[in-house]
Amino acid sequence: MIETNETSLTIRRTFDAARERVWTALTNPEAVDQWWGPNGFNTTTDEMDVQPGGVWRFLMTGPDGQEYPNLIVYNEIAEPERLAYTHGSPDNPEQFRVTITLDDVGDAETELAMEMRFSSAGDLDEALEYGADEGARQTLDRLADHLVAK
Repeated sequence: MIETNETSLTIRRTFDAARERVWTALTNPEAVDQWWGPNGFNTTTDEMDVQPGGVWRFLMTGPDGQEYPNLIVYNEIAEPERLAYTHGSPDNPEQFRVTITLDDVGDAETELAMEMRFSSAGDLDEALEYGADEGARQTLDRLADHLVAK
């Protein structure tokens, strides 16, 4: 389910996996490289330090070969239930803020809520025009496939 308001986009998804497995898929560089990004994209992690002030530097390569350097700076870590970070690129490190929460919702089921907050309605509109909602949905579909395959 995808919801938007004036400056944020929130996507929710329930996974058939224990919360600790979902957490590991989000915070382990070998795991995240297998599923992060929309369909057709590959991710290569250069550095991942999951702690407040730590960074995740990674390169996403699109199906056309275009490369997209990304930079995440972690602001809050509450294992295994909450990650908060700023997401951007080396040239624009604070494009938006993200909070991911993981809730146990049953036997080996986890609900993930990912809220992306933008500094203005215009920035959100630009992200939606770029396909941020569909990209997030595809990324979480790939996470679901990764969790099933493990």
